Amino acid sequence: MGKKKVMLPAREVDLATVKYQYDKIEAPHLTGFSLKLFVKLLEAPGIGSLIISRLKKENKMVEMLRNTVIPEPPMFKPEFPPQESETGVVPLDEDGKPEERVALALKCLPDYDPSTNWSADSSASFRYWKIRDYAHAYRSKLTTPSIVAERFISAMDEFNNKKPPTPLLISYDPEHLRKQAAASTKRFEEGNPLSILDGIFMAIKDDIDCCPHPSNGGTTFFHEIRQVEKDAVSVSRLRCCGVILVGKANMHELGLGTTGNNPNYGTARNPHDPERYTGGSSSGPAAIVASGICSAALGTDGGGSVRIPSSLCGIVGLKSTYGRTDMTGAICDSGTVEIIGPITSNVEDAILVYAAILGSSASEKIALKPSVPCLPDLSSRENSNALGSLRLGKYTEWFNDVFSTDISNKCEDVLNRLLDTYGCKTVEIVIPELHEMVTAHIVSIGSESLCGLTPDFEDGKRVEFTHDTRTNLALFRSFTASDYVAAQCLRRRIMHYHMEIFKEVDVIVTPTTGMTAPIIPPAALKSGETNLQVSANLMRFVTTANLLGFPAISVPVGYDKQGLPIGLQIIGRPWCEASILRLAAVVEELCGTPNKKPLQFYDMLKGN
Repeated sequence: MGKKKVMLPAREVDLATVKYQYDKIEAPHLTGFSLKLFVKLLEAPGIGSLIISRLKKENKMVEMLRNTVIPEPPMFKPEFPPQESETGVVPLDEDGKPEERVALALKCLPDYDPSTNWSADSSASFRYWKIRDYAHAYRSKLTTPSIVAERFISAMDEFNNKKPPTPLLISYDPEHLRKQAAASTKRFEEGNPLSILDGIFMAIKDDIDCCPHPSNGGTTFFHEIRQVEKDAVSVSRLRCCGVILVGKANMHELGLGTTGNNPNYGTARNPHDPERYTGGSSSGPAAIVASGICSAALGTDGGGSVRIPSSLCGIVGLKSTYGRTDMTGAICDSGTVEIIGPITSNVEDAILVYAAILGSSASEKIALKPSVPCLPDLSSRENSNALGSLRLGKYTEWFNDVFSTDISNKCEDVLNRLLDTYGCKTVEIVIPELHEMVTAHIVSIGSESLCGLTPDFEDGKRVEFTHDTRTNLALFRSFTASDYVAAQCLRRRIMHYHMEIFKEVDVIVTPTTGMTAPIIPPAALKSGETNLQVSANLMRFVTTANLLGFPAISVPVGYDKQGLPIGLQIIGRPWCEASILRLAAVVEELCGTPNKKPLQFYDMLKGN
């Protein structure tokens, strides 16, 4: 019998005694035949539970969940104390029309003349086209949504004919796309576009409903058991703004992975290096934006699934506060860690898409009491002066716990530039129990995912899942009700630590991921892989925002020595999306990235 451990109440923990734990994940890296055999053993009566018990014990999960007395009561959903109002912001009406929110968001953006970029020398340094560039081109009759649609269809044909297959979209109908583009083109001809987003091409992750496409969640069979009868709320809001919805983007099956590997449809490749992963689980959305094919995409983020692929692909990924966007119509709509968020090539496009989709569900308004959603007013230089008083929280040992020092050095350089240019101060912080936080997150997201899948699991669908999904589900099935409650007690403890930290700092800054894009093992393409060490490196900094419900954004800040993108993560106080968006816009400006053209890139606007 293990000796029982009794934790001090969180408010009594002496931060001076906290020591950072460098996690080493004890689990095999498996692909091909060895992975198939491992899954057979995991699912075998008796021996499977022995393997799982051993893995949990080696990774100190049993000690934490079964042999520890946690004095705090459980917190089954994020609960936030009232927050100070943000300054220099513009409030939005979450119950109003999406197109009106987008119009207000447009007024918050800095001055910009798209005509200068349209006529610029094509040999100039690389930059992504902004949504405002597309709007200018449509209004000036330089091109039309229908012309861009034909370029899009050509690009999809090229991707779908690659060997091995690397599909960006799982479900896609060229004729439906042409109809949407024709309707948008007509609105521009009549001088009556619905919003700045009219005619903008967006992909929707395959776990978010978007008619007339099925939602498979990256599986081969979900369309048989879950009918799609209408758009998810976030998708319907985009449709009101005239967005052209191109189809359902590829993803790691059921979102239960960090690489984007998908043997069912083929694995999306990183546009900066096609031999590497995009990151997951929003792999298709990130790849399609980073390739220039779509201006934006919607992803879901329950464990970094928007921010990880955005970081690895050199683009922007926004995770809003838990409950800020209505999850109705997403496969993962009943969990306590997930949100739907935008993936874009730049911060201002993230602001425009976020303005369109935000708005809490009726039940979350009652449960969470969200503050009024706001955007940063970037139209005035005076507001950027407010950055001088910003306090950036940095836990140095955690910040530096990366696979390559290229990552921490690049992120550290950004903090120094923020100090030199704007006077932002970096404040050293300590965050206790990060290992416990990871455990609490795994138990929470795992138990909640399994709850929705159990009927299908019991109905014989288990063998239709990929092998790495079955590995995860075997772990999740081993969690008990008391494990889940213990995880929620940990959630309350860790929320206390962070609320205390946010009394001293305005945001917490970290690298987004602990490693840049990992190489795809050839054997993993056919049968998948399980590599929990890679998952730990990719997820090291992202789970805080999921377990505790905080807003967070990944913004590109440069490249490692191999030319692979690096992202900086900014974590904000509850409901303070405006603050992290303002800082992200400044970081983007300071870094001048992205400035390296991906190896796979399509100019959809000019077609050259």
